Order: sequence, then C-alpha cells, then structure tokens
Amino acid sequence: MYLIEGTPGTGKTTFALKFLFAGAERGESGLYITLSETADELRAVVASHGWSLDGIEVHELVNEMDIAPESEQFILHPSEIELGETIKAVTREIERLNPVRVVFDSLSEMRLLAQEPLRYRRQILALKHFFSNRDCTVLMLDDKTSEPGDLQLHSIAHGVISIDQTPQLYGTERRRLRIVKMRGMKFQGGYHDFVLDTGRVEVFPRLIAADYHTDFVPTPVSTGSGPLDDMLGGGLVPGTNTLLLGPSGVGKTTTTVRCMLSALERGERADYYLFDEGLSTLLARCRALGMDLGPHLASGQLGIQYIDPAALSPGEFSHRVTQGVLTRGSTFVAIDSLNAYLLAMPGQSYLLLHMHELLTFLNQQGVVTMLVVAQHGLVADGRSDIDLSYLSDAIVIYRYFGAEGAMRTALSVIKSRTGETERSVREFRLSSKHGLQVGQPLSSAEDLLSGLPTYRGETPMMAAEGP
Repeated sequence: MYLIEGTPGTGKTTFALKFLFAGAERGESGLYITLSETADELRAVVASHGWSLDGIEVHELVNEMDIAPESEQFILHPSEIELGETIKAVTREIERLNPVRVVFDSLSEMRLLAQEPLRYRRQILALKHFFSNRDCTVLMLDDKTSEPGDLQLHSIAHGVISIDQTPQLYGTERRRLRIVKMRGMKFQGGYHDFVLDTGRVEVFPRLIAADYHTDFVPTPVSTGSGPLDDMLGGGLVPGTNTLLLGPSGVGKTTTTVRCMLSALERGERADYYLFDEGLSTLLARCRALGMDLGPHLASGQLGIQYIDPAALSPGEFSHRVTQGVLTRGSTFVAIDSLNAYLLAMPGQSYLLLHMHELLTFLNQQGVVTMLVVAQHGLVADGRSDIDLSYLSDAIVIYRYFGAEGAMRTALSVIKSRTGETERSVREFRLSSKHGLQVGQPLSSAEDLLSGLPTYRGETPMMAAEGP
C-alpha cells in the first residue's frame, strides 16, 4: 500500500491513472475506486489526455442514491453506518474483480466519514490487512486535508510520495515530488521535478553526477583558431568546461559557435542550448561570418534547442542535457547564456548546486562544455549575476577598448586548470570575410581588462578585412 499525497491540482489523479495504464500494458487488471469524483468526471479527465479506460474498471462508491436526502440515517450516527458500508463496498469489489493494481481516491472522504482519528486509523489498518493477503499493489490518494503534522498514514503505508506545485511570479507553475518513505528499499531522496501536460506525465530524477563516469582521453582539441589554442595552452580539453565572460555583443556566442563548428568538422556530435537569441537570428549571423550550421542541423549531427526559462524547470533542463550526452552521444555542449538560466532557478545557492552537479556530470563524460555569461552594461563594469569562476576549468574574458578612433575588443585567458595559459592580451575581431580573428599580443598595454580603457601600445591594430 502506497500513499500519494498532495494538495488539489498537483496531479495525483493523473499519476494514479498512469499507474493503472502501465499495468494494463503488461496485461494486469486495474481498478479505480472513486469517492471524490464521479465516474463521468474521471472519464472526462481521461479523455482530455487522449487516453482510454479500456481494461480498467471504475467503481463509484458515491452515487445519486447515496447522497439523496431520503437516504440519510436518523437513528444511528451517519458515520457509523456510512464508513462501514464504504469499507464493505470496497472489499466486495476487490474480491469480485481480483485486480492486480488498485487506486483508492481519496482518503479524505474516508477521514470525513470516520470523524474520529482512532476510527479512521483502524479502518485504514483493516484495509491494509485485507490487501496484504491479496496479490495486488494499492495507491491511496490523499489531498492533505488532515490536521497539520498528522502522519498516521505515513506510518501505515509502505511508501509515501509527496507532490507539490509552486506558482512562479511569471511563467508556468513548477511541479515536483519527493519520496518521503519507501520501506525496505533504497530510494533517491530530495525533490525531483516533473511535468504534467496533455497526455504526458514525466518525472526528471535529481541528477547525481557520482552515478555517471566514462573513461576518456583528455587530449586537447582545437578551437578552430590557432592563436586562441595558444592562449588556452593547446586548445579545449575533453572533460573540462570553459566560461566566456564579457559585455553584450563582444563575441562570446561567435567564439562558442566557432569552437562547436570545429568539433562538428571532426565528426563529433554537439548540443547547443539557446536561451537568449532566436534560432533564425543565430543561424543567419553565423552564416554571414562564414560558419554555416545548416548542413550539420540537417544531418542531425548538431542539435540546437531554444530554451524558455519561464516554461522549463531546472530538472527538465538537466534531463535534456544528460539525455543528449547519454543517448545522442554528444561530446560538445554549449549553454548560451547562464544569465537566462539563472532566471529559471528559485535562488542563487540552488543554481550553484544545480550547475555543480551538471558540470560534474559533463566533465565525467569527457564532454567539452562552453558556458556564456554576459556581464552588466554595454561596456561591462566587471560584474555578473552569478559567479561560476570556481566551477570553471578555463575562463576567457572579453573587454572593449578604444584605439585609433574605433572601439575594439580585447581577449585574454585568465584561468586554465589543464595547461599553462598565455597571459597576454590579444585583439579579437569578427568579420564577414575572415570570421573569427585573434591578433598578436598587445604590447605596452595598460588597463585593457578594466571597464573602458584606451590602448596606447605599439602593436598595430587588425584591419577590417586584413589577412
């Protein structure tokens, strides 16, 4: 006997129906006993999901005769008769059909009939004893209408699953579940996100990176730019993640796409999770810079997913990333950008823990991961919404600077755990003819990594269409 508890609207009935449907697919008989809804109401719920009750019996304990005024008891207390009759009706139906799976909806009606906690507990114990002598599994639904802190059902049931939903200030509500108890079994604790949609109920178990590990060779791979490889100490190393920091429009996304395109040209699979920019805009911009992603998308080698943080839970996003690696075999993952990803989280501390597990999983799978973070302001004041520097294996920082009457971009690698980085500052440029360009180290440079410096060095600037 297992208890599913949750406030109205959290999805208890839908979960219970999926439990019965799963049994029907295996040829197991199912019975849905309803005290709170009529059979017609239940069929309407099933029809709204496009499902069918074929192979599942529905038994309605409360019918029109039961609630008619003339059926009211006057001599004895109504609860003494109604509760006993309800229990007898349940047992008769079980003995008649001998089902393998049973759903009892809901215990709140039995609680009202019992009126006293002692009588209620005794009846639940009697039901548990009755079911224990039969070869069937029972789900009992409860809408948490009991007194706060009442854990009588928890102590009786073999397992308890608690479901809740959290409204957001903007976007869809977030649903999650927690396994409170599972007698005699080791279970995965904590909250697990799930989605309830038309015809779909899917649970996304909380990611535990320690459960996943793959042997791989950490040989550096090229970014597609020789000078950038030199700055990174040889290139990008499988099993590491690189954080790209800089103001808006400085070239972080283009750098990520260039690195991803190099992986695709080597025959690898890649997944790109796009939060900020429209897909058509990204493809058009990359094509204009000589980086056409269309053929790789058409072949299925590249997967680009546009993510709406207002409609996607953190658990579902982690599930998409892990499935892309485990089922598609992707070895390159890009998240653009973490600023929008932050909006999907209930708090910064939660984000850090969530990202720690996700990045650890990707690193243990030998994936090259690139993370984009936009810093505040058009020219950047050095601040960002979240600090992931301690989680990153390499950090590439971008800055605008002025030289020769033009606004230019400086690029520097300030951290690498896998090799000796080049501590120089180089000019970075994007052009339609040459795509991504990284120039020579800027000598005699001062304060190029500050907010908005002016360059007075001796190294000549790159021409707009230079070699």
